[in-house]
Amino acid sequence: MAGMVRWGAALGLGTLWWWAALRLAMAPDAGVVEGAIAAGGWGLSLLPVHCVPKSRAAGALATGRWVRAWRAAGVTTASPHPRSDAGSDPS
Repeated sequence: MAGMVRWGAALGLGTLWWWAALRLAMAPDAGVVEGAIAAGGWGLSLLPVHCVPKSRAAGALATGRWVRAWRAAGVTTASPHPRSDAGSDPS
């Protein structure tokens, strides 16, 4: 039942927004009401409504991950760069 209410509300509000946007674009007597509905609907579309807390997000990185990575930066398995006085390898 709650899903039907959500879909009905989304469909109704979406229809209202499209009516206001089309009326603003095509009707010469469109006014403040249509402008407020269109601007409000556009503003709501910018809200991050699908956000969840980081602790519940799937695939979220742990807090402090970058700090641990920077602290471990001295540990490497790569060979060191040659020194300038080491000379060149005979080829």
